[in-house]
Amino acid sequence: DYIFKYTNTKNIIAVTKKEENIPGVLQRSEDFRDSKIPGRNEYLPPNRESTLKYRDYYSYFGYKPAAIIEYGIGCEKSCDFCLRWRIEGFKEDFINRDLFIKDLLSIKEETIMLFDNDFFSSREKLESFIEIIKKYNLKKNFIVYGSVEGTLLYKDLISEFKDLGLKAVLIGYETFNDDELKNYNKNTLSRDNIRASEIFKELKIDVWASFMAHPDWTKKDFKSFRNHIKKLNPQISSINPLTPFPNLPMYKEYENRLLYKADDYEKWSFGQVIIRPLNMSLRSYYFELLKAYIDINLFINNSTEMIKKYGIKNISRILLGSLGASFKYIKLMIKN
Repeated sequence: DYIFKYTNTKNIIAVTKKEENIPGVLQRSEDFRDSKIPGRNEYLPPNRESTLKYRDYYSYFGYKPAAIIEYGIGCEKSCDFCLRWRIEGFKEDFINRDLFIKDLLSIKEETIMLFDNDFFSSREKLESFIEIIKKYNLKKNFIVYGSVEGTLLYKDLISEFKDLGLKAVLIGYETFNDDELKNYNKNTLSRDNIRASEIFKELKIDVWASFMAHPDWTKKDFKSFRNHIKKLNPQISSINPLTPFPNLPMYKEYENRLLYKADDYEKWSFGQVIIRPLNMSLRSYYFELLKAYIDINLFINNSTEMIKKYGIKNISRILLGSLGASFKYIKLMIKN
């Protein structure tokens, strides 16, 4: 009945009162007309007690139980394939400090996932968060999303953050190809990815790396990709086909090669090929994805180190998930 373009206290209350013409809210009763009044999400501290009976199940990879929190909204990286900076805003704003600290101190879990777009976005951001950890003597495991650019710029602060509980960084290396990195507007090169990976190894910080398979890759490209991952040597890697979301410039670029319509929602997942491959059949492309997936999970991911850190039970859970994805690719190969 309602679609929120952005969320704040005012429009939530307006919805509960069934008001009309609510800024930021498209209503069925108004045929989902858009008021086009701009706005941003407001930080609304969650009631973590409301999910108390489930919280022991919350986990992030091997870290369990875990909680999530956000420190800054928006992202100034403007990667071409990404939706978050378009939704949250190009300029990053820190959440109200008093509200954030109150919420942070209420978290009972030992592990906290900070799900900002890029926790390494600025020196100011890292320094201010480190100051909070020290002031309140927090003893937590921290996991963050980070950028290659920030890793190269703020190694000193990341090292200090590591000593204060930073355990792992999720990072989008994306590809081995410099031209693709440029087209994605990443502002980094493949050699920067390698330099960043060396910093994480030196600081003994786990890296959970993500990559995107370009629809124009050849079999040689897939081989180069697998070799590149071996150089980076992250603890965990994932690869997904490039997905051009509707209404983004990339969508227009590949519109005549799309395999599914924009409203075929169930097909628009990160695990399914959306753009018809240029240099091989769809079946062959799925086969190359499957080979990369098996290579990553069986031979590249640091499974021995992970077992030591997270235990057989957690690794088994991750491997079962990987097997599920592999079977999905096999089914898609047969179908296509």
